[in-house]
Amino acid sequence: MSEAEAALHAWDSFYVIMGSSAAALTGLMFVVVSLMPEAGARLRARQQTISAFATPTVMHLCAALLVAAILTAPWRAMGSTGVAITATGLGGMIYGAIVLRRVRGQDDYKPVAEDWTWHVFLPLVAYAVLLAAGLFLAAHPRGALFGTGGATLMLLFIGIHNAWDTVMYITITGLPEPETRPAKAPGKAPVAEAPASGEPPHSVRP
Repeated sequence: MSEAEAALHAWDSFYVIMGSSAAALTGLMFVVVSLMPEAGARLRARQQTISAFATPTVMHLCAALLVAAILTAPWRAMGSTGVAITATGLGGMIYGAIVLRRVRGQDDYKPVAEDWTWHVFLPLVAYAVLLAAGLFLAAHPRGALFGTGGATLMLLFIGIHNAWDTVMYITITGLPEPETRPAKAPGKAPVAEAPASGEPPHSVRP
Protein backbone atom coordinates (compact mmCIF):
# COMPACT_ATOMS: atom_id res chain seq x y z
CA MET A 1 0.00 0.00 0.00
CA SER A 2 1.41 3.37 -1.03
CA GLU A 3 1.71 6.36 1.28
CA ALA A 4 -1.25 8.06 -0.39
CA GLU A 5 -3.41 4.97 -0.05
CA ALA A 6 -2.46 4.56 3.60
CA ALA A 7 -3.25 8.20 4.42
CA LEU A 8 -6.59 8.13 2.62
CA HIS A 9 -7.56 4.71 4.01
CA ALA A 10 -7.69 6.17 7.52
CA TRP A 11 -10.52 8.46 6.39
CA ASP A 12 -12.65 5.79 4.72
CA SER A 13 -15.23 5.47 7.51
CA PHE A 14 -15.54 9.24 7.86
CA TYR A 15 -16.30 9.76 4.19
CA VAL A 16 -18.66 6.80 4.03
CA ILE A 17 -20.73 8.58 6.71
CA MET A 18 -20.43 11.94 4.93
CA GLY A 19 -21.34 10.53 1.54
CA SER A 20 -24.35 8.53 2.70
CA SER A 21 -25.68 11.46 4.74
CA ALA A 22 -25.26 13.90 1.84
CA ALA A 23 -27.00 11.51 -0.56
CA ALA A 24 -29.94 11.00 1.80
CA LEU A 25 -30.38 14.74 2.38
CA THR A 26 -30.19 15.41 -1.36
CA GLY A 27 -33.10 13.03 -1.86
CA LEU A 28 -35.00 14.80 0.92
CA MET A 29 -34.58 18.14 -0.86
CA PHE A 30 -36.16 16.68 -4.00
CA VAL A 31 -39.16 15.67 -1.89
CA VAL A 32 -39.38 19.14 -0.31
CA VAL A 33 -39.27 20.93 -3.66
CA SER A 34 -41.90 18.58 -5.09
CA LEU A 35 -44.26 19.58 -2.25
CA MET A 36 -43.93 23.31 -2.91
CA PRO A 37 -46.82 23.58 -5.45
CA GLU A 38 -49.13 21.88 -2.91
CA ALA A 39 -48.18 24.06 0.05
CA GLY A 40 -51.14 26.41 -0.34
CA ALA A 41 -52.29 29.45 -2.24
CA ARG A 42 -50.18 31.79 -0.09
CA LEU A 43 -46.89 30.25 -1.24
CA ARG A 44 -45.65 32.02 -4.36
CA ALA A 45 -41.98 31.06 -4.72
CA ARG A 46 -40.65 32.04 -8.12
CA GLN A 47 -37.77 30.50 -10.05
CA GLN A 48 -35.35 33.23 -8.89
CA THR A 49 -36.00 32.46 -5.23
CA ILE A 50 -35.67 28.71 -5.73
CA SER A 51 -32.38 29.23 -7.59
CA ALA A 52 -31.10 31.48 -4.80
CA PHE A 53 -32.01 29.33 -1.78
CA ALA A 54 -33.18 25.79 -2.60
CA THR A 55 -30.90 24.84 -5.51
CA PRO A 56 -27.64 25.84 -3.73
CA THR A 57 -28.58 23.57 -0.81
CA VAL A 58 -28.71 20.60 -3.20
CA MET A 59 -25.42 21.68 -4.77
CA HIS A 60 -23.64 21.90 -1.38
CA LEU A 61 -24.83 18.41 -0.46
CA CYS A 62 -23.71 17.13 -3.86
CA ALA A 63 -20.31 18.78 -3.30
CA ALA A 64 -19.96 16.93 0.02
CA LEU A 65 -20.89 13.70 -1.77
CA LEU A 66 -18.34 14.46 -4.50
CA VAL A 67 -15.54 15.04 -1.99
CA ALA A 68 -16.46 11.78 -0.24
CA ALA A 69 -16.29 9.96 -3.58
CA ILE A 70 -12.94 11.55 -4.47
CA LEU A 71 -11.28 10.65 -1.18
CA THR A 72 -12.52 7.06 -1.18
CA ALA A 73 -11.31 6.43 -4.74
CA PRO A 74 -8.19 4.24 -5.12
CA TRP A 75 -5.68 7.03 -5.76
CA ARG A 76 -1.98 6.16 -5.99
CA ALA A 77 -0.61 9.70 -5.73
CA MET A 78 -1.59 12.63 -3.53
CA GLY A 79 -1.02 15.03 -6.41
CA SER A 80 -3.94 13.68 -8.41
CA THR A 81 -6.19 13.73 -5.36
CA GLY A 82 -5.16 17.31 -4.66
CA VAL A 83 -6.03 18.39 -8.20
CA ALA A 84 -9.52 16.92 -7.86
CA ILE A 85 -10.11 18.59 -4.49
CA THR A 86 -8.73 21.91 -5.76
CA ALA A 87 -11.06 21.80 -8.75
CA THR A 88 -14.01 21.09 -6.45
CA GLY A 89 -13.14 24.03 -4.20
CA LEU A 90 -12.62 26.38 -7.12
CA GLY A 91 -15.90 25.36 -8.73
CA GLY A 92 -17.67 25.82 -5.42
CA MET A 93 -16.32 29.34 -4.99
CA ILE A 94 -17.43 30.29 -8.51
CA TYR A 95 -20.86 28.88 -7.78
CA GLY A 96 -20.94 30.75 -4.46
CA ALA A 97 -20.42 34.02 -6.34
CA ILE A 98 -23.34 33.09 -8.61
CA VAL A 99 -25.51 32.38 -5.56
CA LEU A 100 -24.60 35.77 -4.11
CA ARG A 101 -25.79 37.45 -7.31
CA ARG A 102 -29.01 35.44 -7.28
CA VAL A 103 -29.77 36.27 -3.65
CA ARG A 104 -29.29 39.96 -4.34
CA GLY A 105 -31.31 39.78 -7.56
CA GLN A 106 -34.47 38.10 -6.29
CA ASP A 107 -37.23 40.22 -4.74
CA ASP A 108 -39.61 37.61 -3.28
CA TYR A 109 -37.82 37.41 0.06
CA LYS A 110 -35.62 39.87 1.93
CA PRO A 111 -32.66 37.97 3.45
CA VAL A 112 -31.67 38.64 7.05
CA ALA A 113 -28.22 38.24 8.63
CA GLU A 114 -28.74 34.53 9.27
CA ASP A 115 -29.61 33.95 5.60
CA TRP A 116 -26.49 35.75 4.41
CA THR A 117 -24.40 33.69 6.84
CA TRP A 118 -25.72 30.24 5.96
CA HIS A 119 -26.53 30.68 2.29
CA VAL A 120 -23.60 32.84 1.17
CA PHE A 121 -20.75 33.33 3.66
CA LEU A 122 -20.28 29.85 5.17
CA PRO A 123 -20.43 28.01 1.82
CA LEU A 124 -17.75 30.32 0.42
CA VAL A 125 -15.58 29.62 3.48
CA ALA A 126 -16.03 25.86 3.07
CA TYR A 127 -15.10 25.95 -0.61
CA ALA A 128 -12.11 28.19 0.10
CA VAL A 129 -10.87 25.66 2.66
CA LEU A 130 -11.31 22.88 0.08
CA LEU A 131 -9.34 24.91 -2.45
CA ALA A 132 -6.47 25.49 -0.01
CA ALA A 133 -6.50 21.88 1.20
CA GLY A 134 -6.26 20.63 -2.37
CA LEU A 135 -3.29 22.87 -3.08
CA PHE A 136 -1.40 21.65 0.00
CA LEU A 137 -2.49 18.02 -0.08
CA ALA A 138 0.70 16.69 -1.68
CA ALA A 139 3.08 18.70 0.52
CA HIS A 140 1.20 18.48 3.84
CA PRO A 141 -1.22 15.56 3.57
CA ARG A 142 -2.13 15.27 7.25
CA GLY A 143 -3.19 18.90 7.73
CA ALA A 144 -4.78 19.09 4.30
CA LEU A 145 -6.88 15.98 4.95
CA PHE A 146 -8.15 17.44 8.22
CA GLY A 147 -9.00 20.67 6.38
CA THR A 148 -10.83 18.72 3.69
CA GLY A 149 -12.74 16.77 6.32
CA GLY A 150 -13.72 19.94 8.16
CA ALA A 151 -14.90 21.64 4.97
CA THR A 152 -16.93 18.58 3.97
CA LEU A 153 -18.55 18.43 7.40
CA MET A 154 -19.31 22.16 7.15
CA LEU A 155 -21.02 21.66 3.78
CA LEU A 156 -23.11 18.86 5.27
CA PHE A 157 -24.18 21.04 8.22
CA ILE A 158 -24.96 23.90 5.83
CA GLY A 159 -27.15 21.55 3.82
CA ILE A 160 -28.95 20.34 6.94
CA HIS A 161 -29.60 23.88 8.19
CA ASN A 162 -30.73 25.23 4.83
CA ALA A 163 -32.95 22.21 4.11
CA TRP A 164 -34.64 22.64 7.50
CA ASP A 165 -34.99 26.37 6.83
CA THR A 166 -36.69 25.61 3.52
CA VAL A 167 -39.07 23.11 5.11
CA MET A 168 -40.05 25.56 7.85
CA TYR A 169 -40.58 28.38 5.33
CA ILE A 170 -42.84 26.19 3.19
CA THR A 171 -44.73 24.94 6.24
CA ILE A 172 -45.35 28.38 7.76
CA THR A 173 -45.83 30.41 4.58
CA GLY A 174 -47.85 27.74 2.85
CA LEU A 175 -50.49 27.31 5.57
CA PRO A 176 -53.91 28.16 4.14
CA GLU A 177 -55.76 30.96 5.85
CA PRO A 178 -58.63 29.69 8.06
CA GLU A 179 -62.12 30.16 6.69
CA THR A 180 -64.26 32.66 8.54
CA ARG A 181 -67.98 31.96 8.80
CA PRO A 182 -70.54 34.43 10.17
CA ALA A 183 -71.72 33.37 13.62
CA LYS A 184 -75.41 32.60 14.03
CA ALA A 185 -77.37 34.55 16.59
CA PRO A 186 -78.24 32.20 19.49
CA GLY A 187 -81.88 31.29 20.05
CA LYS A 188 -83.12 32.69 16.75
CA ALA A 189 -84.41 30.64 13.87
CA PRO A 190 -84.40 31.89 10.30
CA VAL A 191 -87.73 33.11 9.01
CA ALA A 192 -89.03 32.18 5.59
CA GLU A 193 -90.09 34.84 3.17
CA ALA A 194 -93.79 35.63 2.93
CA PRO A 195 -95.53 33.64 0.20
CA ALA A 196 -97.06 35.37 -2.77
CA SER A 197 -100.64 34.66 -1.55
CA GLY A 198 -100.18 37.00 1.37
CA GLU A 199 -100.25 34.27 4.06
CA PRO A 200 -98.09 34.97 7.14
CA PRO A 201 -94.60 33.53 7.01
CA HIS A 202 -93.88 30.32 8.89
CA SER A 203 -90.83 29.68 11.03
CA VAL A 204 -88.31 27.30 9.52
CA ARG A 205 -86.51 24.83 11.74
CA PRO A 206 -82.73 25.19 11.73
